[in-house]
Amino acid sequence: MAQCACLVLPFSRMCFMAYYPNFDRFWCKTFLTEAFRFFEGTCKECMIDNTHVVVAHGSGSTMVPVPEMEAFAARFGFQFRAHAIGHANRSAHVERKFSHIEQNFLAGREFEDWDDLNRRAREWCDQVNAKVKRDLHARPIDLFVQERCALTPLPAHVPEVYRLQHRIVDIEGYVRLQRNAFSVPYKLIGRQVEVRESQHRIEVFDGPRQVASHPRPWDAVDQRFTLKEHRPPRGEGRPKTGPSPEEKELLEVEPRLADFVAGLKSHFPWKVTKVLRRLRSLVRDYPREPLLAAAIEAMAYGMFDLERLDGMILRRVRHDHFGLEDGHE
Repeated sequence: MAQCACLVLPFSRMCFMAYYPNFDRFWCKTFLTEAFRFFEGTCKECMIDNTHVVVAHGSGSTMVPVPEMEAFAARFGFQFRAHAIGHANRSAHVERKFSHIEQNFLAGREFEDWDDLNRRAREWCDQVNAKVKRDLHARPIDLFVQERCALTPLPAHVPEVYRLQHRIVDIEGYVRLQRNAFSVPYKLIGRQVEVRESQHRIEVFDGPRQVASHPRPWDAVDQRFTLKEHRPPRGEGRPKTGPSPEEKELLEVEPRLADFVAGLKSHFPWKVTKVLRRLRSLVRDYPREPLLAAAIEAMAYGMFDLERLDGMILRRVRHDHFGLEDGHE
C-alpha cells in the first residue's frame, strides 16, 4: 500500500508529488517540507480537502486546523484552507491531479523500492512541468518564473521533520519502534533514550548525544537491525563466572537472602537477571522481616515462584503490621 501526495501551484500549474507508506501528520509535514524546497518558497494559502490529517473540526471556510499543523504552517508563513464540501470546482482543482497521476505515471511501471519510486516520480514531475499545457498555451516551468516572485521565501533554516518518542533500552540492547528493533550501545541497557524517526533515518539520543543511527526500513516488520559497534567486543562482555550486578546489590542490601538467591539461579538459569531484578524490587518495597520469613518458608517447600512469594509477604504484612484477621478489613 502506497499513499500519493501531490502539490500544485495555482498559476503556473507546477506540480510536485511523492509516495509514502501512509499519510499521517508526520508524513504530511515531511511531504510539504519536500515540496516547499522543490518550489523554493510557499504560497500564502494552501488549499486542501477536508482531511482529518489537518482538520481539527469544521469544513470549508469554518475549518480549524489542529494546533500541530497550524504551528507548522506558521513556521513557513502560510495558512491552510479547506474547500467547501460538495464544491465541485474547488474539489476538482485539488483532487483531479491524482487521476492524471494514476493513468499516466503509474500505468505500466514497476519500481524496485521506495527510493526508486520517489526518484522516478520526481523525474516524471520534471517532464510534466516542462511540457506545454493546451489550456495555458505555455509550459508550467516558464510560468513559474513569474510566479516565483510572489512566493514567500523559505526560512533561513528549514529543520528536518521528525517524530519524537521515548524508549527504554531492553535487556538485549535494542529499542522497539514500529514493530522493529534497532540496536544501541550495550552500555545503555536499561536506560531511557530519545528516538527521532525521520524520513530516512532512525536516530537514538542519550540526552544531547547521538548514540545510534539506522537507515529507515520502509517495509520491514518484526525485524532486528544491529550495528556491530553496538555489541560488546569479544572477551569484554559480562564475565561468565562471578555474581551479576543485580546479585551483588541484593547481597549487599540483605546478605541473609544468599540461599534464596542461589535457589533462584538454579531454578531459572535462562532468566537469572529478570528474576533477580524482580526480587530486588520486592526487597525495596516490603519490610525486611516479613520478606525473610516468607523466603525461608518458600525454600522449605522448594518454591521459588516470586509471584507466590509476593502473596506470602502480603499476608505476613497484613497480620504482623496491621493486626487484621481474615474476613475483617
